[in-house]
Amino acid sequence: MPENETAEVADLHALAGAMAAESERFLETVTQVAAGGHPDLAISLLLLALSDLSAAGARLGAVTDVVPPQRFEPDDGEEPDADPLRLGLANVFEGLDEYREVPDPLVDNVSVSGMLSADVAEVALALRRGLIHHRAGNVIEALWWWQFSYLSNWGDRAAAALRALLSVLSHVRLDVPADVAADAQFDALHADGEA
Repeated sequence: MPENETAEVADLHALAGAMAAESERFLETVTQVAAGGHPDLAISLLLLALSDLSAAGARLGAVTDVVPPQRFEPDDGEEPDADPLRLGLANVFEGLDEYREVPDPLVDNVSVSGMLSADVAEVALALRRGLIHHRAGNVIEALWWWQFSYLSNWGDRAAAALRALLSVLSHVRLDVPADVAADAQFDALHADGEA
């Protein structure tokens, strides 16, 4: 094998290892949130987890297409079930789960309904499937799956969920009654004048 091919394979294996680690962290966080382990921190934890995962996904989008050695996806185990995770997240996001989005801002001009719980569960399902390949030793297949599903599905779902969570957080932190905001502005202006 030529030296440049060896370096390329090593780079792909390193990227797959990083993606596997990021997938594990994301799944651990999402599972804890769905179980109700951190109800007061659920939005913040998922905001951080989706942000980190989106950065890892961007690396997948930035590299050239990964081509697996086989022309078929090996059967590395049973397809994971996303329903328990989705239902747990739906309980956590009760009253906040549904949001509006534009599916493809380049070609669509109408909004559709989305569900945070469904989006996060869908992302988790795609990551788990890649982890199954990775754990079975099919590293390039795992990387191919993560890249393909990032570009075709989970990257978009993660971005939509991230945007919805940021919107929720913004409303929680910034939607204050006018009199409270005026008092805070008054106090801030007078505190600066006293210094």
